[in-house]
Amino acid sequence: MSNPDLPAAAAADLPDLMRAIRARTPARVLVGRAGPCYRTATQLELRRDHAAALDAVHAALDLDRDFGRAFVERWQVFEVCTRAGSKTEYLMRPDLGRRLDEAARSQVAGRCPPGADLQVVIGDGLSAAAVVAQVPDLLPLLERGARERGWGFGRPFLVRHCRVGVLNDVGELLDPGVAVLLIGERPGLATAESLSAYLAYRPRPGHTDARRNLVSNIHARGVTPEAAARRIVAVAATMRQLQTSGVAVKEDLPPLLPPA
Repeated sequence: MSNPDLPAAAAADLPDLMRAIRARTPARVLVGRAGPCYRTATQLELRRDHAAALDAVHAALDLDRDFGRAFVERWQVFEVCTRAGSKTEYLMRPDLGRRLDEAARSQVAGRCPPGADLQVVIGDGLSAAAVVAQVPDLLPLLERGARERGWGFGRPFLVRHCRVGVLNDVGELLDPGVAVLLIGERPGLATAESLSAYLAYRPRPGHTDARRNLVSNIHARGVTPEAAARRIVAVAATMRQLQTSGVAVKEDLPPLLPPA
């Protein structure tokens, strides 16, 4: 039934407009309703996406299973852990996820060359699904971008039960020019496969988020791995030039809309 408050032309164009809006966002807008509730199909999609988000938070990464033996051998990736001894403790005690345990500190110091120009760390974070989906494509692009600029590329490693603050321990142990943490974002109901890249120039204990930069929403419907790699390398180059990171570094992004 047409809306009597809308002009006839507007009413005729409404379905196309609704389709165009919905194509631009995964948000549940203009999906219709049954009385005060979502329609059955929308409600089932909501429950499916909520279950996927829960699974992403509680899932545990396995290097060989999730990345494959060829990937692990190619990059010589090894696994360490923070001071959070379990997923439950990690979720309840964010502070423990910001520090490497003693065994991890010994492994990182012994197996990674110090002073790399770009050191990539992989953290499970709050979505193992995001790490599995994005890192295999993103890591080679970052290595290529670093090599093209003549930078040394550090040996990547995986940190289990990881929070962003672990960058400070990495900086203290390895003293990289720029450290990059690829970490699973908190999953929402749009996708559970969204990855974040946190960057810091020579991070040290006591540094806060004010000393870090972020490229977020790395996933199929957000920032593609190719675009993310270009942005990450460009931000790292600016950090190296300015010898700082965080609020003092502004990312040079193209405008969202062309000039009027």
